[in-house]
Amino acid sequence: MIATMENTTMSVPTDVPEIPVIELVQPMPGFPGLARFALVQVDDDGVLCSLTSLDEPGLRFLVVPPTPFFPDYAPEVEEEVLGELGSSSVDDLVVLCVLTAGSSLASTTANLAAPVVVDISTHRALQVVLDDPSLSVATPLIA
Repeated sequence: MIATMENTTMSVPTDVPEIPVIELVQPMPGFPGLARFALVQVDDDGVLCSLTSLDEPGLRFLVVPPTPFFPDYAPEVEEEVLGELGSSSVDDLVVLCVLTAGSSLASTTANLAAPVVVDISTHRALQVVLDDPSLSVATPLIA
C-alpha cells in the first residue's frame, strides 16, 4: 500500500510542534552514524529551516516544506516507511525538502526525489528515496 502525503500550507513554527530531537531511523546517505538532529528555524517566516546535527558540530542540512515552492508536490511513500517511523497516521507526517544552496535564491535547488519525512508524534525521520523518475534531486527553487 502506498500513502500519499498531500501538501498543506504549514509553516514550521506554527504547524509543526517544537521537536527537541529528531532521530533518523537510517542515516542520510554519506553521513553514517549520525542520527540525532534538531529542526531549527532559520528565517523569520519559518519557511527555511535546518536539520542541525547534535552529534557533529557544524553539520546542517537546509530544508523547506515543499508547499511554498512546489504546491503540486505530493510524494507517495510505501507503507513500510510508516512502519519504520512508528507512524500511526499520515496526518502526523511532515515532508521537508533538502536544499542545495546556490549563490542566490535563483540558483538554489531542492531535492524532490528524496524528501525527509518526519513523524511529529514519534520524533523519528527518514530520508525517503522515491521511485519516480520525473522527480529531480536538483529542482530549481524558483522557476
